[in-house]
Amino acid sequence: MFNTIVTLIRGRSHEAAQKLEDANALSILRQQLRDAASGVEAARRAVAVVMAYADRERKALPRSNTQLSDLEGRALAALGQGREDLAIEAAAAIAHLEAERNTTETALATYEIETARLREELAQAEGRLRELKRGLQLADAAQKSQSVRGVVSRPVTASLAEAEATLSRLQSRQAHAEATAAAVVELSAGLSADTVAARLAAAGCGPALKPDAAAILARLKEKAV
Repeated sequence: MFNTIVTLIRGRSHEAAQKLEDANALSILRQQLRDAASGVEAARRAVAVVMAYADRERKALPRSNTQLSDLEGRALAALGQGREDLAIEAAAAIAHLEAERNTTETALATYEIETARLREELAQAEGRLRELKRGLQLADAAQKSQSVRGVVSRPVTASLAEAEATLSRLQSRQAHAEATAAAVVELSAGLSADTVAARLAAAGCGPALKPDAAAILARLKEKAV
């Protein structure tokens, strides 16, 4: 039971940590990119230092070769003059300079190999950093777009739907009111015409609108003759 509780606690802690990381993914990514950029800058400085060492050794070689040529010439002159003691001293100096030159050549070759390796690694790191920065820009743009999209799709859409419903009700009421007014006008016109016609007929202007008993009796007498 205790192990189950411990496992449950660990699981919930992991889920909480995962949710926190997901919610702050962009902030975490920005910091990781800042750290990566600092690392790339440090690597760039390291490459520059190695290149400076290589340049120093490269410049030392001509000086060593010049000194060696000079000493060899002087040693030969000493031997020509029978001064073997001076020639031996020159030979020792030449041996020392040759050892230094060999060390310099070896160091220079090492620096060049290391520089090539470091520059390749730096180029790869810079390329990955550029890709990550572009990815961050896209992720940031996507998040902003989704945020705006959420604002439009919820409150704005609801407001538009409510406004459309209100407009529909208003238009329906206005149409009904117009139809009612038209009907009233039509009825009023009809009633007015009938009233005037009845008054004219009663005054003997034109035929009677309603059957008249005297007229009917006269018509009947005519038929009976």
